[in-house]
Amino acid sequence: MLINIYAGELLFYVTFVTLNYGAVVYVCTKNKMFGKGTKLYSILFLKCPRCHEGDFLEANPYVLSQFNKVKERCDKCDLKYSIEPSFYYGSMYVSYAVGIAVAVAIFVLTLIFNLNLSPLELFIAIVIGLILSMPYIGAVSKSIWANIFFKYDKAIAQKNK
Repeated sequence: MLINIYAGELLFYVTFVTLNYGAVVYVCTKNKMFGKGTKLYSILFLKCPRCHEGDFLEANPYVLSQFNKVKERCDKCDLKYSIEPSFYYGSMYVSYAVGIAVAVAIFVLTLIFNLNLSPLELFIAIVIGLILSMPYIGAVSKSIWANIFFKYDKAIAQKNK
């Protein structure tokens, strides 16, 4: 399925790709905001921060038997994902910020759709939203943390295609 988004000219198009474990959204843009070579691409699609080709995690974040287990190295460029022991402890701070962003987004959505929820109902909606998104929040937080320390290398990415 292909969706084009216009604002006078084509801004970007979205292609929905369904995999065996769920739906994945692949975004292609004209202005390279979400494309390969950007931090956002690596973070949202859980790809290697250096080559944007290899997978960052051992499995999908919702496979609870391997809950957010980061691979030792990139399959494509051989980048070692952990600089030091306990490297991803810092991602807990990022996870807190992402969790707050999700909670605020749920609150804003209830305002936009004029749901008129009581404080208890709103609290329950936010808690359910956070529980359902917890595996992805943890994975994205680790990816953000890794992208702080590793830089995209276009030469390595082209070499490993």
